[in-house]
Amino acid sequence: MASTNVTYRNDLVSDSKGSRPVKQMAAPKAVTSRVRAVRTFKRADKSSTASTLNFMERLPSEILFKILSYLDASALFSISHVNKIFNQLANDNALWNKIYIAELGKNKRQKPKRIDEMRDEMLLKIATVAVHDRDAGDWKWLHFKTVAKCDMDYGLRRLGLISRYTGLPNQTENVLRSINVTWELTISDKSGHEGTYEPSWSEFCETSVTLCWSGGGCLPDYRQISSLQLHGVRRVALDCPGLKAPGFRSLMAKLDVRDLTKSAQVIGHDKLVELKLLQPGIIIGVWKDRCSIAFVMFTLHFHRLVERSILGSAVCPYVMPIIKPPFDDIDPEYGLHGYQLHIVLHGTVCNIMSQSFSKLFCQRTQISDGLIQLTAISRTILSRHTPLSGSITLPWRCEALQGTVENCCIMSLTLLDEFKKPFWCVTSPVSMELEKTPVSYDYDGEHCLIHYQDSDGQMKMKFVWMKEQKQFVLTSLVVYVTVSKVNKHFSREY
Repeated sequence: MASTNVTYRNDLVSDSKGSRPVKQMAAPKAVTSRVRAVRTFKRADKSSTASTLNFMERLPSEILFKILSYLDASALFSISHVNKIFNQLANDNALWNKIYIAELGKNKRQKPKRIDEMRDEMLLKIATVAVHDRDAGDWKWLHFKTVAKCDMDYGLRRLGLISRYTGLPNQTENVLRSINVTWELTISDKSGHEGTYEPSWSEFCETSVTLCWSGGGCLPDYRQISSLQLHGVRRVALDCPGLKAPGFRSLMAKLDVRDLTKSAQVIGHDKLVELKLLQPGIIIGVWKDRCSIAFVMFTLHFHRLVERSILGSAVCPYVMPIIKPPFDDIDPEYGLHGYQLHIVLHGTVCNIMSQSFSKLFCQRTQISDGLIQLTAISRTILSRHTPLSGSITLPWRCEALQGTVENCCIMSLTLLDEFKKPFWCVTSPVSMELEKTPVSYDYDGEHCLIHYQDSDGQMKMKFVWMKEQKQFVLTSLVVYVTVSKVNKHFSREY
């Protein structure tokens, strides 16, 4: 007789040697009967759960309403996803009106005067429209909006401390995390279908954040994409594991990819992917020899990032305020001096270099081709040349695969005017190429160039690869700003 394997709960009963006949014949029957008992018990347990749920549903709505009145906002939001009955009850305006009043009064993030103002506003709304005369769920969303507004005001107040080196708020990353800000990418294809995705990962750097959406087979074909939309999303702080908390969207970027794919620049590749730069700050990683997307990457500069992520609407982006410096009709070279530059090169894991340069200027006679030249590192001043702490690479990862694209990195540039206010801020992936006709009598090695350009200006960085030391040395760094941008900002006519 072959060995007999009988399963009982979590134990496996079998003959230890496998080939020896088993003489005990009564055990299987006893075990089988107990197995049936266990199965009967499991069926009873399921029916018991169903009957409990049916019992809850059979309770009078007044009793259910009384039970729900003891729940907080997180529990009430969670239970609204159980079924239609609980969804209808949990959206009752009277429940959320009670929560609105209770939680607003104990919100410690608000100043006393602000609380009184909001209470007066709330009482005015209650006096104007009765609670039960409003549509179901109105007070729920009023509560969510008020809580989000309190968190937003608290976060914006924390942005006051400014870094002396970057001219940017020191607490940008902490504020974004504390007010539950995330980002969503909406991809539309040519057939009209839309898909909205949350980032696979994000990486904060000194003056920027990198967001990446990995393909994983869910993103459409690269050739079929018609548009990309990036939204900042301010989530309401709720304790509801497994559920996506409600949020409010702020449009940050909208691109017509059909036009951009024709002019997309390939900035690098490795054995698996090819990086296509759609426009400054946005790259798409495409699998080699295929048109499917490996990942989409956005790089966002910290300048007004909190405001751009939360203060726009779902269809309109946040409008940057225009802050002009004081008018000066005495200084003949007003707007040409006193600049400060902070530049960072980094990958998706670590920094490659980070350095600040002050007192940058351009003489009026040096304006050429509609550009104002600001030299941070001159090729002729060897003492200013700077060795880099790492190699110029851009690591990427997509699901279980990962790789590194050589001679690519992310550049974050912050140029401040003489009043230490952000004048030109940009973050974008860049590529390094060999210089065609290098001229140098001080270094013996390959000469390379990183050149960035947009409508506001240009940036050129020149490097030499030191073969013996196995590192790059930065030998030149020059920023070019368009004359039109300077004239508009300083009200000049250069």
